Amino acid sequence: MGKIKGDKHKSKNPHLADQILEDKSVRPPGRTKDKQNRQDSDDEFVDEKLSRKILEQARAQQEELEEEHGINKSQIKKKKKVSLDICPTQHSEDEESDKSDSECYVEQEIPVSKEDEEALERFMSKQPPKRLCLADIIMEKLSAKRTEINSVLSDNDGVEVKEMDERVVEMYRNVRNILSVYRSGKLPKPFKIIPSLRNWEQVLHITRPEQWSAAAMYQGTRIFASNLNSKMAQRFFNLVLLPRIRDDIGQYKQLNYHLYMSLRKALFKPAAFFKGILIPLCEADCTLREATIVASILIKYSVPMLHAAAAMLKLAEMSYNGGTSIFLRALIDKKYALPYRVIDGIVYHFLGFSREQRRLPVLWHQCFLTFVQRYKENVSSEQKESLLEVLRVHNHAEITPDIRWELLNSKCRDDVKEEPSTMDVQ
Repeated sequence: MGKIKGDKHKSKNPHLADQILEDKSVRPPGRTKDKQNRQDSDDEFVDEKLSRKILEQARAQQEELEEEHGINKSQIKKKKKVSLDICPTQHSEDEESDKSDSECYVEQEIPVSKEDEEALERFMSKQPPKRLCLADIIMEKLSAKRTEINSVLSDNDGVEVKEMDERVVEMYRNVRNILSVYRSGKLPKPFKIIPSLRNWEQVLHITRPEQWSAAAMYQGTRIFASNLNSKMAQRFFNLVLLPRIRDDIGQYKQLNYHLYMSLRKALFKPAAFFKGILIPLCEADCTLREATIVASILIKYSVPMLHAAAAMLKLAEMSYNGGTSIFLRALIDKKYALPYRVIDGIVYHFLGFSREQRRLPVLWHQCFLTFVQRYKENVSSEQKESLLEVLRVHNHAEITPDIRWELLNSKCRDDVKEEPSTMDVQ
């Protein structure tokens, strides 16, 4: 390391003798002035011990004066005033003036006359408000809810009608204008939240579904079929979708592609589809064109077996029309493993025409042939004989021979196979 040069590297803490020789005078410390100021300020106040002695002497003199003038201590206590001083040892010097002021704080009864009492009673409420506890509030709410439920159940349609805000009505009127010209793209958000509303039917009526475009009907069916339960979706299909489909087929003799896809989306709720579209369509004496278009949905896309079986049993019990045969044939041709109850219902459907004098259409014979081809081995022997009797009444030159051949060359469900007996050969 190099050598330390210059005065800059001298020791920072030299000896006291060196400082005295360099400065030739002693610097006073920096804190002595503050101590002197504190001492001067402390001299202005009296010491605590001295003040205690002064107060003791003052009390002794006060007691001597009281004894000379003959004042009792009980009278002094009555006139004593509550002191709000911070320190309890400090008392005011003007004690005589405090005694005179303390006379003003003596409690006295305020005399009230009868006239004043009557005047006060006029301002007081004679019937004070009743105090309600938590139980009373809960019972009031329960009774209000009970009356609301009873009013809803008494309504014929079971729909709760409420007065809507004008701003909400105006908003959905604007939605109606958008849906009437909708082609593609995003839908308004108020339209998407309709299925989650309690009064969704009332709000839907404001949008006028009969004025929707075909694309808007498809989007609406998709939203309502996915967000509503089966019962509510059935109402939408029956009240909105079915009339629109029938009007479109009746006007253009065919169904719009978007409306056809709406039927496809409606099939995602099979129970609502059969109860809201197919069964009401048969009850309304649908045309063959309408039945053929709706049945094509059943032919192209899968349907759960239980829903299809229930629909077949219901169709077999209904009064006959051309649409019934078309729908039955479409469902029978899907080759479900049907329970015997459904098969018996379809057999009784055909046996019911044994006394029919009118000529049956070709659709009936085609449906009969399809049923025999698919389920000929699931009918009993008695049912087979009854079906052959029906063929003698209603005959078709080309279809009846095929039906008869299928019945005669098939086994019945009640046929018991004879098992060969095993004998021990010796």
